[in-house]
Amino acid sequence: MAGNSSRRGAIRKTGSKKGQVAGSGGKRRKGLEGRGATPPAEARTKHPAARRAKMAEKSAQTRGRPGGGRVASRKNDEGPEVVLGRNPVVECLRAGVPATALWVAVGTDSDERLKESVQRAGDAGISILEVPRSDLDKLSANGLHQGLALQVPPYRYAHPDDLIAAARAHQEPALLVALDNITDPRNLGAVIRSVAAFGGHGVVIPQRRSASVSAVAWRTSAGAAARLPVARATNLTRTLKDWQTKGITIIGLDAGGDTTLDEFDGSGPVAIVVGSEGKGLSRLVRETCDMILSIPMAGPVESLNASVAAGVVVADIARQRR
Repeated sequence: MAGNSSRRGAIRKTGSKKGQVAGSGGKRRKGLEGRGATPPAEARTKHPAARRAKMAEKSAQTRGRPGGGRVASRKNDEGPEVVLGRNPVVECLRAGVPATALWVAVGTDSDERLKESVQRAGDAGISILEVPRSDLDKLSANGLHQGLALQVPPYRYAHPDDLIAAARAHQEPALLVALDNITDPRNLGAVIRSVAAFGGHGVVIPQRRSASVSAVAWRTSAGAAARLPVARATNLTRTLKDWQTKGITIIGLDAGGDTTLDEFDGSGPVAIVVGSEGKGLSRLVRETCDMILSIPMAGPVESLNASVAAGVVVADIARQRR
């Protein structure tokens, strides 16, 4: 209270709210001055944007080395792929996979597979780089790269309309294959190979929840992925309905189909929809199909592998058209 300071025995403390307080004498004047405008996020060392900028700069400096330029987020799944191991690498090169770089670790023991890989890469104009073994170790979880790695660029997908345009360019009834719930890249590669072998005009896959044209699919297709267009559909059901409006009959494959392959006339433009062995065709895709087709089998086998089923149907349609 106001009168307490004048009572007997009261002591006024220096720097209290009551009374005069000693000044700083200008010793902390800089602390009272403004610090200016806030720097951008990339210039603040502890900001996430600064860390991303640093990673991008580091990626640009290491481009051309193993892992260089692979800073893209996992959601975008459009970055280059790296094939590790001598057998996978030489198989990709034999299949004509359009690789961009072959990395050989320093001090790697040579054998026939390594010599063939270097020879094929040189003939194809692929860059051959000798890199420290530690660079390849970073790309492999268990270090089983055998001193050899191959960088494969992302596949360039076509648009679903391009497949119809390709059929019209050949003046033939369209023969297309759509894959629904196929997640194994080996099945995708085998389907591409069968469609190319029997005169099909293309394969379409969904953009999500589907195998992509990776190095495994390239290798399984035996190079057919370079000759046959593969399209990606944002919505497979919508793409199939659009094809229906353009005169293409949508045929779904299922063991419990209402029509067998022996009764089917494939002389007109058709798109064969293949589902996975476990899930089969999804509900919306099945409802979109004009017909559900089954393959007659003599043995007690319940179903065929997806790629085998697609190959059987496409081969039979090709026979009918001949």
